[in-house]
Amino acid sequence: MNISQEKVDNLNTVVKINLNPADYQPRVEKAIKEQAKKAKIPGFRPGMVPTAHIKRMYGKSILVDEINNMLSDTLNKYLEEEKLEVLGQPLPKHEDDRKEYNWDFADDFEFNYEIGLAPEFDIDFTSKDQITQYIIKADEETLAQRVKSIRRAYGKMTNPDVSADDDVLYSELVQLSPDGSVFEDGISNTASVRLDLIKDEAIKASLIGLKKGDEVTLDIQAAYGNDSAKIAGVLKVDEETAADLKSNFKLTVKNVNRLEEADLNQEFFDKLFGEGTVTTEEGFREKITEEVETMMQQDSERKLQNDIYNYSLNKTQFNLPDEFLKRWLKATNEKLTEEELESGYNDFAKNLKWTLIANKITKDGNIDIKYDEVFSYAKMSLDQQFRAYSQQSLPEEQLAQYTVQYLQNKEQANKIFEEVKAVKVFDYVKSVITLDKKEILFTDFNKLEG
Repeated sequence: MNISQEKVDNLNTVVKINLNPADYQPRVEKAIKEQAKKAKIPGFRPGMVPTAHIKRMYGKSILVDEINNMLSDTLNKYLEEEKLEVLGQPLPKHEDDRKEYNWDFADDFEFNYEIGLAPEFDIDFTSKDQITQYIIKADEETLAQRVKSIRRAYGKMTNPDVSADDDVLYSELVQLSPDGSVFEDGISNTASVRLDLIKDEAIKASLIGLKKGDEVTLDIQAAYGNDSAKIAGVLKVDEETAADLKSNFKLTVKNVNRLEEADLNQEFFDKLFGEGTVTTEEGFREKITEEVETMMQQDSERKLQNDIYNYSLNKTQFNLPDEFLKRWLKATNEKLTEEELESGYNDFAKNLKWTLIANKITKDGNIDIKYDEVFSYAKMSLDQQFRAYSQQSLPEEQLAQYTVQYLQNKEQANKIFEEVKAVKVFDYVKSVITLDKKEILFTDFNKLEG
């Protein structure tokens, strides 16, 4: 066996593997003998099929399989020994696709593999690199919306005679034909229509002032701003059906529901924060402000990470073996069209560049990721998921058991590992560069790009 490498440039190389009969015949003969022991062929007792018969019937397929296995083992070992940092996977050279082999047991074989190499680059983050870190402050409008939401959540339901803004119409919705008559075998559902979700102001106005038994014609696409997910939820249909709907609907009010806001009194404060923790409206407002701004810190952190991501890509310039990577993407995604490849390649390349940068930072910064960090992060993620369905958190011991089970799945464990690694990379960069802290109102923060 002979294996050699022909470097095309700094990002591309070709590995050539030459095999002669002495290299592969022992493996092929062994595989034929093993097949003879297992084969069940009419006319022969189990385990007594002559190897010559197996070779005659299955010899070529066994030869192909063993050579492919041998190539894979040889190539992987070579890449490891040569310490080549490969992008994607080795691909047979175009010329090899057109080669024709006799696949006889005395042939010499030559295989050529194109390989995309990771670029060499340096990262030189210092305190001279400066990125803005936003400290988000709650504006009056956001606070008012949060207070209203909480008061409604703890309020009581009433049934007024006539609907008003922000009410909920418990209604029957029946699909209409183009002439305005009821569409036979059309969509029909009884659902709660929240006026605060209606996008079209004229339609919303038509739903105000209604009483039980009133009927109106509803353009459901316009009402929900062509939001197929919301329409699907109201009509209890799939999103594809909702997106294709052209019909109007007859809305018949069965009941008007109104959620009255809870009073700002001690009973309300105690329900929210525990007995005696908050005793005044001013204290309530301070608590809500603190809660809102804590949630906004997550938005600020996402913005900062995105800015570090883009800053890193702009600062650390290097090329990729683009043509090889495009060919590899096509080879590993048979349904990928040329148009999809070209339109999506830039995003793929950006993410790959960031992965290389993050790996470099991890290596150069001696960033170590321990199992207990992965475990803690996974436990926190699961806790957040459970809290989305229940206000009460799981007992610590039970949550730990779920986390152990979760991390036993290799794919899920790798995903959490990569998330922990990303957090530690961002933390490392933040510790090296200069963060220019700047206060900003939430409304102004939302206007920022990225």
